[in-house]
Amino acid sequence: MNRKYDVIILGAGAAGLMCAIEAGQRGRRVLVLERADRIGKKILISGGGRCNFTNLHTGPENFLSANPHFAKSALARYTPADFVRLVEKHRIPYHEKKLGQLFCDRAASDITAMLEQECRDAGVEIRCNTNMSEVAKTEALNNDRFNVQTEDASFSASRLVVATGGLSIAKIGATSLGYDLARQFGLKIVTPRAALVPLVFSERDRKRWCELAGVSTEVVASTGGTKHASAAQTFRENMLLTHRGISGPAVLQISSYWDGKEPIHLDLAPGRDLTADLRAREHRDQSSWKLLLREVLPRRFADRWLETYPLGGNSDRAFADAEHQLHAWEIKPEGTEGYGKAEVTAGGVDTGELSAKTMESRKVPGLFFIGEVVDVTGQLGGYNFQWAWASGFCAGHAM
Repeated sequence: MNRKYDVIILGAGAAGLMCAIEAGQRGRRVLVLERADRIGKKILISGGGRCNFTNLHTGPENFLSANPHFAKSALARYTPADFVRLVEKHRIPYHEKKLGQLFCDRAASDITAMLEQECRDAGVEIRCNTNMSEVAKTEALNNDRFNVQTEDASFSASRLVVATGGLSIAKIGATSLGYDLARQFGLKIVTPRAALVPLVFSERDRKRWCELAGVSTEVVASTGGTKHASAAQTFRENMLLTHRGISGPAVLQISSYWDGKEPIHLDLAPGRDLTADLRAREHRDQSSWKLLLREVLPRRFADRWLETYPLGGNSDRAFADAEHQLHAWEIKPEGTEGYGKAEVTAGGVDTGELSAKTMESRKVPGLFFIGEVVDVTGQLGGYNFQWAWASGFCAGHAM
């Protein structure tokens, strides 16, 4: 027996649930199908379990896409303030951590409970533990339907929303379903890749630095203009040395803009004029340079740095070269840690295939793509959630 709905949404993550709420509130009969055993698994693990649910400073410049203008419409129509109003309606305590990042005071489950309650209030039906075996479209006079076949039932609707996320974090159920469906219906895909992901050192650099795993220091990470971004990108945050390379907020940010070939530059003494600092000291020699480095960097890192890049004498040129090296450490990563440790997937359904206002396919009426499966990727700090809320809202509003 085929059960009929107005809207079927594939995926019960942030974007899918927001779309369901908005469509349900507009009186549509909505079904959400989810492979996992519960909704919002990525929400639950985000922000160290506290869910960095939005960023107050969200703007188009915080997103990466082949079309940097595509996200503007959705972001303008559903803003961080709109989501904060929803959070406050449910009396969820939250705080701003830094740089506009908003986190739950208690736990990320406050957000999933809120979304679940809103779905119930809007009459949305959610089915977890559901594997889809086939999705097809039947075309009839003024009555096109999307048919979804699962292991034990079949469902149909005039509108199908794909909110299945990207390839990141397979252990919580990430699959290629969204991209497969886009290709099935003839939509172009911007090649997916791991983003907001730790980087892996070359073997030589692993031998030099990975004994220091766990050491963290503030840096400015930068990379030149690439195929992913026309302008150079720069982020001032912490870097963390790992057993295989580097991570931490600065590195995760720059990884989204790294083309896999060009070097990455790290300023290990941001904002410091070490030559001036040395001039103010009584002595200017190897020992005073070592003491200064231990002020700038964690002690173990400073000592290893001096072993790797020893001072070439006591001349002005030697100190100038040593300072330049510290401000412009060039690293050529071997690769990334891949989708297993990536926070998001960059690339996805080509935005040229979709309406920026509704997220509906230009080729296939009634077919929508929202959230991470689309070629719109936010920087670290709550931006990807805001894209999920905004794109989900716009699709739901179009139902």
